[in-house]
Amino acid sequence: MAEPEFTATGVQIGKRLRSLTRAGQVRISDGRVELLTSYGSEIDSAPVQAVRASKPWFGTEDRATADLNGNRYLLRLGEHDPAPGEPGPPAARRFIEAVRRAAGRDG
Repeated sequence: MAEPEFTATGVQIGKRLRSLTRAGQVRISDGRVELLTSYGSEIDSAPVQAVRASKPWFGTEDRATADLNGNRYLLRLGEHDPAPGEPGPPAARRFIEAVRRAAGRDG
């Protein structure tokens, strides 16, 4: 198994107004985006080319949306990248860039 291209832990994942996990994980690996619970159970996954990641129109800098398999998830990542060696999720901007880069959409 190849090294993940992107991993974020401690991510709050929600769908509409419902929170699915408060300390989940987002991973881009082997051409797939995976949303996982804090226990490692899969919430949803899809090929990276089929995933759309963006910033929501409203909200703070620590949020991103991800559309997987016709479902829209709200991800609450970090507002800023954590300091080297410090725990915490990376910035939402890094997740969006990682999805675009993995899918070959650099723009």
